Amino acid sequence: MRTPPPSLAGVASRVDARLADLLAAESARWSAFDGQLARPIDDIRSLVLAGGKRLRPAFCTWGYVGAGGAPDDRRVVDAGAAFELLHAFALFHDDVMDGSDSRRGQPTAHRSHADAHRERAWAGEARRFGEGVAILVGDLAFVYADLLLHGAPVEAWEVWNELRIELNVGQYLDVIGSASSERRRVQAERICRYKSGKYTIERPLHLGAVLAAPHRRDELLPALSRYGLPLGDAFQMRDDVLGAFGAEHVTGKPVGDDLREGKPTPLMAMATERATPAQRDVLARVGDVTMSPDTVAEIQQTIVATGALDELESRIAALADEAVASLDAAPIGDAARDELRQLAQYVSWREV
Repeated sequence: MRTPPPSLAGVASRVDARLADLLAAESARWSAFDGQLARPIDDIRSLVLAGGKRLRPAFCTWGYVGAGGAPDDRRVVDAGAAFELLHAFALFHDDVMDGSDSRRGQPTAHRSHADAHRERAWAGEARRFGEGVAILVGDLAFVYADLLLHGAPVEAWEVWNELRIELNVGQYLDVIGSASSERRRVQAERICRYKSGKYTIERPLHLGAVLAAPHRRDELLPALSRYGLPLGDAFQMRDDVLGAFGAEHVTGKPVGDDLREGKPTPLMAMATERATPAQRDVLARVGDVTMSPDTVAEIQQTIVATGALDELESRIAALADEAVASLDAAPIGDAARDELRQLAQYVSWREV
């Protein structure tokens, strides 16, 4: 199943409306103070409302519904919008750290601001200016995410704080792994889980559940983890496949971007384990940001030839099956159980 479940559109519509209202109000407030302050809020709005799968709000919603809440309750809509702003924060910072030129088919914030600096012949270094502004814009998105959770129960704040720590821990390991050409499978899988998997699926489910029923935390969270952890791993592994093989017109990022950045992925770890000496020589080029399209294609062919892509596809399927099987014993409502089954198929086999 590669098309999103129909319910995902409803979640996206509610969350997008909340984001649009918040950012319009903030833009008007700060523009009245100083006209230059419209730009950073417009940067956030451009990123969060330019598309995206809205998976984190969806998992949060179905954790909430599974624990007895309603999908259109303002609390879970605000939480879903908070996840999108937190994700925007991560993307603004990721693009700076990775030196990415495009995001969702558009110039990244740091590149756009650096270009504006050059056009105006301002003082200082354009690159540093653009990166500094993008970091500040990301920080602003981070603060707005927190504001949307005002009044949430303490159990929800405990989940929220832990997921933000995990996200930063995972990103740090990813940066170190890229720089050191990390190819150990156990480390690549750890990075896969903490960089993205937990905060995309497990923690949104947890947050939704404790927003609806904080008193059932000890009952709900372990059961949701039995679904969220393997599916989160499958989600990030699928992301790794798209990062290495995805077409630019589909993913919005240049072909082979993850290969140029030298990302420490399970896919690369599997390829390295299986490679012959000659194949390892080809794989050693991963991490060269200047590599040509022909080199990208040769590395892609080598990964396939080692059997690593087939192995990873089998691993994704097994993890998705494990997640879905766990739902039979989960103490959640039938509507949420059905939706989570559909979401598992979508995130495991999506093409973007």
